[in-house]
Amino acid sequence: IKMAGDSRFPDVDTDGSEKNEEAEIVVNVGGVRQVFYGGNLNQYPETRLAELINCLSGGYDSIFSLCDDYDPGKREFYFDRDPDAFKCIIDVYYFGEIHMKKGICPICFKNEMEFWKVDLKFLDDCCKTHLSEKKEELEEIARRVQLILDDLGVDASESRWKKCQKYIWKFLEKPESSYPARVITVLSFLFILISSIVMCVGTIPDLQVVDAEGNRMEHPTLDSIETACIGWFTVEYVLRLISSPNKLHFALSFMNIVDVLAILPFYVSLTLTHLGAKLMELSNVQQAVQALRIMRIARIFKLARHSSGLQTLTYALKRSFKELGLLLMYLAVGIFVFSALGYTMEQSHPETLFKSIPQSFWWAIITMTTVGYGDIYPKTTLGKLNAAISFLCGVIAIALPIHPIINNFVRYYNKQRVLETAAKHELELMELNSAEGKAASSKSELEDLAREGKQGPFYSSRLKVSHSDTFIHLLSEEKHYRTRLQSCK
Repeated sequence: IKMAGDSRFPDVDTDGSEKNEEAEIVVNVGGVRQVFYGGNLNQYPETRLAELINCLSGGYDSIFSLCDDYDPGKREFYFDRDPDAFKCIIDVYYFGEIHMKKGICPICFKNEMEFWKVDLKFLDDCCKTHLSEKKEELEEIARRVQLILDDLGVDASESRWKKCQKYIWKFLEKPESSYPARVITVLSFLFILISSIVMCVGTIPDLQVVDAEGNRMEHPTLDSIETACIGWFTVEYVLRLISSPNKLHFALSFMNIVDVLAILPFYVSLTLTHLGAKLMELSNVQQAVQALRIMRIARIFKLARHSSGLQTLTYALKRSFKELGLLLMYLAVGIFVFSALGYTMEQSHPETLFKSIPQSFWWAIITMTTVGYGDIYPKTTLGKLNAAISFLCGVIAIALPIHPIINNFVRYYNKQRVLETAAKHELELMELNSAEGKAASSKSELEDLAREGKQGPFYSSRLKVSHSDTFIHLLSEEKHYRTRLQSCK
């Protein structure tokens, strides 16, 4: 490639028998003029630049089917495209691969490659990764927009039960759909908190009562509150299951499994209390009931349904399995090594607390995690030196994988906020596009008022209301208006 100074073209006869290998073409892309030789372009004859070499013999129809404008005097082809992306794309003719510069939108760059008819296989693998990530983001935006549109749309062909089912689903699953739905979400959140508090308060001995057999049990008032909370959770789960569009997916969802685990122990313990005594000993029934009541702690995980922060944390942990595995591996190796060393070094002391290597595991765990309960500690000089090295290594082992885990959390949290903003922006653009007729009429009224020269207070108020509307008609023209989803496909 060389910058076009003096444009030199070989002669072309009336039959268009120009030698392509010696041909030169001048291309002006966004104000940047460049000269290309046919020998380089013909390596990829299906690309747009290679087709320009043969288009001169086909007349102006052939020329303007490939470019935006053409100057026969300078014999220069004009393209209203991104010059920065074009500089990257032309590398394929000389290096056989394309690298995308930083700051260029991957989807827009893909569109540029499609315009210049360059296959995506020439894009380097590192750039394909950015492109796939951007495609996933756009698909997520499209999915969110489609969900919102589905909620707003009403299908007249649906039966009354289907409409009622959809309304209940929106009412319970989408708090942003209406004010009553937000109230229900807040109530569900409060019931979860109340139930968790009752579970904790019920273990205080001063608030417990003694039954006829001398066994301590929860206060009847707390038991009634617990029953009311379980009733709310049960009704909520049943309604959500009935109104779910995909019941199998609903039943196998992790959060819904948590809901079942939070509800089921109450009914199982109730069944065992009233019917189990006839089938087994009373002591066994009470033990089974106590074990099931412990499972009530699962309901605290129901808070994740109403907390985007907990959902983000869960996703970050899922994406950080590799880092968490490294953390556990570092700690496991350190625990084994330092517990064995501690046991060996402490054997010479008559009052040693290190009775065996497995018992020393506990000391290594609380030392490397810098907890240090003090129930087991070294008494020899070498043992103390070993302990100092162990907690220093523990701090390093814990600190190394933490940074990637935090990055995963921050990246996903920021991504979710960006996607929510982008989805709202798409809806706003769609609303603007749907207001085409109203915007056009507002513009014509404003122009009529301007011609008549009406400068009174009425005109002033109309101007303030319609000022932004005068620009909406541009969004309605297909050649000018494109939403982000349309321009990135």
